[in-house]
Amino acid sequence: MSLSLQGRKILLGVSSGIAIYKAVDLLSMLRKSGAELKVVLTPEAEKMVSGSVFSAVGNCPVYSELFQVQEGFIPHTDLSRWAELFVIAPATANTIAKLNVGIADNLLLATALAYPDRPKMLVPTMNTRMYENPVTLENIASLKSMGWHVITPESGHLACGELGKGRYPENSAIMEEIAYLLFEKPLAGVKVMVTAGPTREKIDNVRYITNRSSGKMGYALARMLRLMGAEVILISGPTTLKIPSGVRAVKVQSAAEMAKAVDTHSKDSRVIIMAAAVADYRPAEPSESKIKKGAGKLTLILERTRDILATLERKEGQIVIGFCAEDRDLENRAREKLVKKSLDAIVCNDISRRDIAFGSEENEVSVFFRDGSSEYIEKADKDTVALQLIKRVILRLLSKS
Repeated sequence: MSLSLQGRKILLGVSSGIAIYKAVDLLSMLRKSGAELKVVLTPEAEKMVSGSVFSAVGNCPVYSELFQVQEGFIPHTDLSRWAELFVIAPATANTIAKLNVGIADNLLLATALAYPDRPKMLVPTMNTRMYENPVTLENIASLKSMGWHVITPESGHLACGELGKGRYPENSAIMEEIAYLLFEKPLAGVKVMVTAGPTREKIDNVRYITNRSSGKMGYALARMLRLMGAEVILISGPTTLKIPSGVRAVKVQSAAEMAKAVDTHSKDSRVIIMAAAVADYRPAEPSESKIKKGAGKLTLILERTRDILATLERKEGQIVIGFCAEDRDLENRAREKLVKKSLDAIVCNDISRRDIAFGSEENEVSVFFRDGSSEYIEKADKDTVALQLIKRVILRLLSKS
């Protein structure tokens, strides 16, 4: 994920626990994102990892003493006023319990008690029996009702040797939730359906026809739409990508399965984005068993798949955005499809290039609108391109509808 948090004021609170070393990596990721950082440690956390380590990694001040008052700077009140996001990672069962009842016997807890009505996040990490204890679960539920955004711990092998829920999540997932809390939400209440990835059309029970689409552009769109407040449903062909946090996904294989899913989920979607690379043809008579090789040629008879975009049943007020992949005469071909399929806009990928589009981490696209206008989005990573598509295409179309 390549989101910029440039200049955002983030206070990282760290309580003790074996996962504390992962908080150092989280701090490093936040620094690389451009965030302005400060760290507050519990006394127990500082016994496990020195504040000097956090200060060096984050290039930021670190605080741990409740009565570290200097020149009028009162740590718990000044830190709580300074931050626009307060993240406690890891958050132990003890810290969670004290937070819930308002105990403020260390600097981290006092800062949390003084923290105003701004975004705040907990990353619970502990032994599975501690986490699943009804007291802990009640404390977490109570803190959620107070406005804390809680990331559910992962399941797996724990440091104590037990297996269960309580593991510290991947820092990439925490970074995504941090971005979600800090992003403005211009798409709040808007339901968006996104298709992504290739389809696979069966030849026999081990072979299929497909294409080079990785799904990265569609997944980036789904991720960014969710960060901007949209309710997102992602209809995905086969990919190796992880479903973005907070996005509902429907997995499909073939063009027929994708068409069925689109028919179901497009009905109540305000915006429809068809970024998938759907196969135009499929074997007319796929074999139910493996086709054995012979001495001569093998002939496959292909038949057209349904053109999902062209046959989509649209409702009044829906915005439909298509994608196309062309290797020459890009604008003319894109505009022809725009008109033929009655789209509001079409995003054109130049597949004659190997540095963008299919399989690449970067993209560069041209967007053509029904009203004859166009937008050019310069080469960047796909998250950035997705963000530009939302701002310059989706929000523009929504404002006019």
